[in-house]
This record gives sequence, C-alpha cells and structure tokens, in this order.
Amino acid sequence: MKKIEAYIRSEKIGEVKEALTRIGIQGMTIMEVRGFGRQRGHIELYQGAEYTLDFVPKMKIEMFTPDKDAPRVVEVLMHSASTGRTGDGKIFVLPVEEGVRIRTQERGEAAVSM
Repeated sequence: MKKIEAYIRSEKIGEVKEALTRIGIQGMTIMEVRGFGRQRGHIELYQGAEYTLDFVPKMKIEMFTPDKDAPRVVEVLMHSASTGRTGDGKIFVLPVEEGVRIRTQERGEAAVSM
C-alpha cells in the first residue's frame, strides 16, 4: 500500500479532483498549506504597494492506494496539475505498513482498494 502526497497550485484542485475521480479514487484529503521551494516566494502588488510573500499558498492532497494503482495515480496527478510553469508542485509516494478500515476492520489494501 502507498501513501501519495501531492503539493499543487490552488487553482488546479478542481481539475485534479475530477481527474482522480474519473480513475476511481474514492477518497482523498486536501489541506491548504503554505511553503516555498525554488520559487522562494514572490512579490505582490496591492493598492500600489509591493510586498513579498515568503510562503506561497498551495494545496496538499493525501490519499492511500494499493501498490498496483500508485503509478496510475501519479500519472494522473502529473498531467492534471501541470501548467508547465515553475511552482507546479511535487508528488511523493511513501510505503504504508498497515491500514485498517475501522467500520469493517478490513486490513491492508482491502481497507483502501478502489
């Protein structure tokens, strides 16, 4: 089983959610987060005054998937979140030792299967 974490542009969340739903993803968690990478923030202009945003707003998506589905999920994330510009985000795939669906007590991949 894998945990997939993706950090994407906020304006892409709708498109990403739709694309993941089309391939059968039944659950995900999203969070509004702030951070910086190579962008190192950026300068905004508000009412004629410049100010620096050190931390850029992003959306973090977390989901769990069976090992066999992880490559497809990553591909869908890459294509649906991409604008081709700096700051499109990152995807991380991590191994998960155990997962349990509390209601049915299913364990492992059965707890997250699509």
